[in-house]
Amino acid sequence: MSQTCQSMKGRTLVISGATRGIGKAILYRFAQAGCDVAFTYNSNAEEAQKIAEDVSQKHGIKAKAYHLNILEPETYKDLFKEIDEDFDRVDYFISNAIISGRPVVGGFGPFMRLKPKGLCNIHTATVLAFVVGAQEAAKRMEKVGGGAIISLSSTGNLVYTPNYAGHGSAKASVETMVKYAAAELGEKGIRVNAVSGGPIDTDALKKFPNYEEVKAEVVARSPLSRMGLPEDLAGMCYFLCTDECGWLTGQTIVIDGGTSFQ
Repeated sequence: MSQTCQSMKGRTLVISGATRGIGKAILYRFAQAGCDVAFTYNSNAEEAQKIAEDVSQKHGIKAKAYHLNILEPETYKDLFKEIDEDFDRVDYFISNAIISGRPVVGGFGPFMRLKPKGLCNIHTATVLAFVVGAQEAAKRMEKVGGGAIISLSSTGNLVYTPNYAGHGSAKASVETMVKYAAAELGEKGIRVNAVSGGPIDTDALKKFPNYEEVKAEVVARSPLSRMGLPEDLAGMCYFLCTDECGWLTGQTIVIDGGTSFQ
């Protein structure tokens, strides 16, 4: 095991939305490095418990799942109080949870069909949840001398993606918020960055009505001739939290298989 992996022992990651896809891959990457993990789920408590037990047994770390409705960002305050009772410290926070289904009706679709409620829900889950979660995490990080905060983003604000205006505009907003947070939290030893993924092959993407079309286009446009995988983003999130990125803050790292250049 490398020195970087060893440095994660005794530290704690808080991550939202980690029962599937990108969030789950990130959780496992940090657990593999010996990092304790506090993670949230929305509806599948049984799956969350299975994941907590699995990483605890495989990697000898502490893991616990907490329920969170990402559309109620203020509840992050109570969530972190629960985490305080179960974990001694918070070193890393990753805002990953997204919404889908009914809450995004009016937010996912062509421009002329967009509705305020759907757009507001997407903004709340993407931007406001990041703000409140990062604020609460930063309070804990300051007590231990610093830490790292990451927001997941997507290239939907760089490259036109059909029906994605609501999400794309929210991602642009959260990337700007990351810059402001980085500028103001740096003096506390806290680095803040975003990881922007191109279309990643997850269950969430497969629910999109044009999934097959998106997949075919990504494979055709990428010089690597494949879709992105959750592990592609997990590796970057992990790297950004290591000391090897000690002077990197306020940035958005694009992981898109080269598709945004094509």
